[in-house]
Amino acid sequence: MDFLSIFSFVGFTLLVAFIAWYATRGTDENSAEGYYLGGRSLGAITIAGSLLLTNLSAEQIVGLNGQSFSEGVLVMAWETLAAIAMIFTAIYLLPKYMRSGITTIPEFIQDRFDHQTKAILSILFLVAFGVVLLPTILYSGSLAFSTMFDLPTALGISETAVIWICVWSIGIIGIIYAIFGGLKAVAVSDLVNAVGLLIGGLLIPVFGLMYIGENSFSEGLSILWKENPQKFNAIGGADASIPFGTIFTGMMIAQMYYWGTNQSILQRVFGASSLKEGQKGMILAGFVKFLIPVIVVLPGIIAWHIFQGNLENADQAYPALVRKVLPGAYLGFFAAVLFGAVLSSFNSLLNSSATLFGFDLYKQYFNKNASEKDTVKAGKIFGLFLALVAMSISPFIANAPDGLFSYIQQALGSLSVPILAVVSVGIITKHVPAKAAKIVLTAGVLMYLISLLGLQPYFTKKALESNNMKSSSFLSKMTEEQAIEYYKEINVTNIEAYVKKVSLVEAEAYPHFLHIMGILFVINIIIMLVIGKVSPKTDVYIPKITEEIDITPWKHAKTVGLIITILVLSTYFIFR
Repeated sequence: MDFLSIFSFVGFTLLVAFIAWYATRGTDENSAEGYYLGGRSLGAITIAGSLLLTNLSAEQIVGLNGQSFSEGVLVMAWETLAAIAMIFTAIYLLPKYMRSGITTIPEFIQDRFDHQTKAILSILFLVAFGVVLLPTILYSGSLAFSTMFDLPTALGISETAVIWICVWSIGIIGIIYAIFGGLKAVAVSDLVNAVGLLIGGLLIPVFGLMYIGENSFSEGLSILWKENPQKFNAIGGADASIPFGTIFTGMMIAQMYYWGTNQSILQRVFGASSLKEGQKGMILAGFVKFLIPVIVVLPGIIAWHIFQGNLENADQAYPALVRKVLPGAYLGFFAAVLFGAVLSSFNSLLNSSATLFGFDLYKQYFNKNASEKDTVKAGKIFGLFLALVAMSISPFIANAPDGLFSYIQQALGSLSVPILAVVSVGIITKHVPAKAAKIVLTAGVLMYLISLLGLQPYFTKKALESNNMKSSSFLSKMTEEQAIEYYKEINVTNIEAYVKKVSLVEAEAYPHFLHIMGILFVINIIIMLVIGKVSPKTDVYIPKITEEIDITPWKHAKTVGLIITILVLSTYFIFR
């Protein structure tokens, strides 16, 4: 990085920190409401920016562009369909949540079931944050910086060592922001970084297409479209990471869990000054989410064209493209924006972790007489502990076999299915007892893990054996002549055809993990309803109502939501 790049990186980063400090200097961070909910003072635009930056970080930008590099535009489903889940949450779930004045989703679960169910749910959230989300955020950000600036060469050390250094550097700065700043500091910095990320994120496909078209944006787009038609098909086949049928099963389960029950997301909306501001913020974020594939999908396809598919790791596609096409004068600014995006997601999860531990575990099981100040302090200490755990785990994600984004979704599936089932039944019914929720929160996780780690490998192995297919490690030990003879034996011509055939056999051997999520969600719902029928709750659940929050809904919410939904569905008619 030259002097200008370093100056712009440091300058923008310090600017964000100053704005966050200035905006939060009057907030009492020692009170629970001040630290966890920003004093319930957030407006629609701040909420929208915070939602986008909490979600859109390096693991999204790097991971999804890595998948689009391999598979094309079909992976946009992770972004476009999120808009529908956000609209449903804003219109149907948010009024129910905010009417009760809750601070956390587990707090709602306690009101609906009991404190033990809340504790189990809180622990599941914290496991998801500490083992899956926080480590992937740190790793993806570190991978991006390492590849973009070729840090192994610049520092004269191995890529593994660079990843460790970056992970701990980002983590320590994130701890300072989240643990000592509270939600409002996080949300304000999110808003500033959201603007920067949208500007910087749009620059990458613009410069990428100009590179392809030799300084002509339109020519570059035309060339990309004409020469890579297979990358612009949104209908995934059986061997794709998102087969088309999964959109109607597990895909929407994953989206509804993330946007409708995930504490790190909803905490931003719970900090709204009113229901109207919360709904407007979430629906605005949903509209931007519909446009986000330009930033998190299109660059991966551009990278495929420019590098002709020749990269060691698909997750390197985005940072390699940035390094290739972005002029040096913009590099420091973009690095600062990406750094802010990584910090944003990391900070948000740490703040939510502190909230969950302080509110839902510490005061209930460790110190029932704790003051608000003690609760906040305990949450901060736990957040620090969880950050250290995540920083220790993060570098090992490099060994994930199916790519960064696939790892995130499959790992979260074990938690999202039972959590969404419990919250859904809790909202819809009044007689299902707490024991039903406890059974599903434990058995649901076990069923998913057995399916993913036990049944899927077993059936896949049997399918490969019946088709006389061998693993890639087996092939690597063959001589060229042996490989040619083996290809003839199983009726393929080369390694590419072999890999495709193996992928198809594996895909057909066992249902896709998104289908499994859909199936298990239905099973979990049925289990809870059956228990509720056989052994109903003796006292009828009556939702509490708070008068502290203005719960007047936004009158245009349904109309705007319908328009965005139609726009999302139209993309599948364009890319087919």
